[in-house]
Amino acid sequence: MDLLNTLVDKGLRRETPTRAEALAVLATSDDDLLDVVAAAGKVRRHWFGRRVKLNYLVNLKSGLCPEDCSYCSQRLGSRADILKYTWLKPDQASRAAAAGLSGGAKRVCLVASGRGPTDRDVDRVSDTIKAIKEQNEGVEVCACLGLLSDGQAERLREAGADAYNHNLNTSEATYGDITTTHTYADRVDTVRKAHAAGLSACSGLIAGMGESDEDLVDVVFSLRELDPDSVPVNFLIPMEGTPLAKEWHLTPRRCLRVLAMVRFVCPDAEVRIAGGREVHLRTMQPLALHLANSIFLGDYLTSEGQAGRADLEMIADAGFEVEETGRVTLPEHRAGGGCGSHEGAGTCGTATADSCGGAPEEPRTDLVAVRRRGAGTDLAPNA
Repeated sequence: MDLLNTLVDKGLRRETPTRAEALAVLATSDDDLLDVVAAAGKVRRHWFGRRVKLNYLVNLKSGLCPEDCSYCSQRLGSRADILKYTWLKPDQASRAAAAGLSGGAKRVCLVASGRGPTDRDVDRVSDTIKAIKEQNEGVEVCACLGLLSDGQAERLREAGADAYNHNLNTSEATYGDITTTHTYADRVDTVRKAHAAGLSACSGLIAGMGESDEDLVDVVFSLRELDPDSVPVNFLIPMEGTPLAKEWHLTPRRCLRVLAMVRFVCPDAEVRIAGGREVHLRTMQPLALHLANSIFLGDYLTSEGQAGRADLEMIADAGFEVEETGRVTLPEHRAGGGCGSHEGAGTCGTATADSCGGAPEEPRTDLVAVRRRGAGTDLAPNA
């Protein structure tokens, strides 16, 4: 396909595709899907070889959030039967992180529900970062604490944080339909604060919330403009008790097209398969490694992932290798400053038979399991 040859050439040059080209990737047929994966795989291997970076989530504070993000089981008014607990102590968080690091993770992502941290919260997280770094040489630590106030990103950086995550999630045009307690502009501002403080910015999206192809392309192009080093691609986990519990729009093929489009638009960024891969990619997860160079190991914030050992076996069986501690993930032109240096489609989100290449599939609600182990419990974590 001329389209794929053009996208590969642009990806190898770090040149931005057109919106029409990005939309065309999402509109490809099932017959062309393996060609799409192969083409995006060339771009992925050019910048990242066959390495897979492992990341591990530690949920520092679960539930009890005042924000109303419709996709989130921790939201205000959520009836999801999730774990709820207040802040873990630094030693508890450090022990939780150790489980993931022993499983091969090189980055720990410290997440706390809430609108944003107070200065006391920043002190608490700073102590946790220091505890983790003192006990684990070479570990990367990413904080995800919500909207940042002036000076907080700098304090986290001084405490040893390497990165800060704050996802855009969806397009600016549809953001108000998903969240009303803060704005899209608030999220953009926090990503820019992380950049300005010298933190490696991590910002991504959630697919499967009923968005159109145009919405997906819009948010990915916005991410390209913000230029985060890491782009997590989440696939909505429709948790019972949340407003989006019935939004089962994704198929494994759709997920692969989304990942391919993100790779073409952000060719030299760390593209991470985040929440929902087990639920929506299912047996196609190994193919997704040809598109993304990073995954989360084990469980997520409030839901369970597949066994950590199964993740490692999948990586090996697919012919990839776990990226070792000490290896710089990003290409050389990005790794220096942490912030980088580069400058008509259907509505597949509605999962119609015509748009996704087949009849709508039955939701796999059996694959959604609420996390009952690890941080905040007395049970061993999955890592």
